[in-house]
Amino acid sequence: MSGPTLMILAVVALATSLPASASSSCIPIAEAGKHIGATHCVTGKVFRVKQGSRGVHFFDFCQDYRTCPFTVVVFSSDLKQIGDVRQLEGKQIEIDGEIKSYDGRAEIVLRRPGQLRGDAAHIPVLPKDYDVERHGKYSAEKFSYPKNSKSEPRKKQSPQVTLQDSSVPDSPTD
Repeated sequence: MSGPTLMILAVVALATSLPASASSSCIPIAEAGKHIGATHCVTGKVFRVKQGSRGVHFFDFCQDYRTCPFTVVVFSSDLKQIGDVRQLEGKQIEIDGEIKSYDGRAEIVLRRPGQLRGDAAHIPVLPKDYDVERHGKYSAEKFSYPKNSKSEPRKKQSPQVTLQDSSVPDSPTD
């Protein structure tokens, strides 16, 4: 083999022997704000997973979310595909995606399970009875008719009014 061929083989061997995390490193949450508009991997420990209105889930990486430089948002329409994100609470995660600015902080919207790396990528599916808009108390799969809050009272019927022609006598003696 010639010199250039050996060099190419050495580079390929070195590249395939490196772990995946070494070839594409993630930035910490504190640096995410410097990369708004770019697609990067961001890493941090999820302090809390909380559910907002209409089933939207947020990953808090700090005790006080208002001062935290980064967050992850999962919309309710994406939860079935991604899995039970509540299981990520307290875990170190790596997430790929476009870093956007929202409400003064950096965020990534989690839409696909492939955006998560490592152990976070293997979260369990949502329980079948978990309804994202009702905080898991009701099942979206079971159909039932809505219950009336109060039954309508029956209307009393007014007495029938008969119209009589005044030119026609009521009785034969009139």
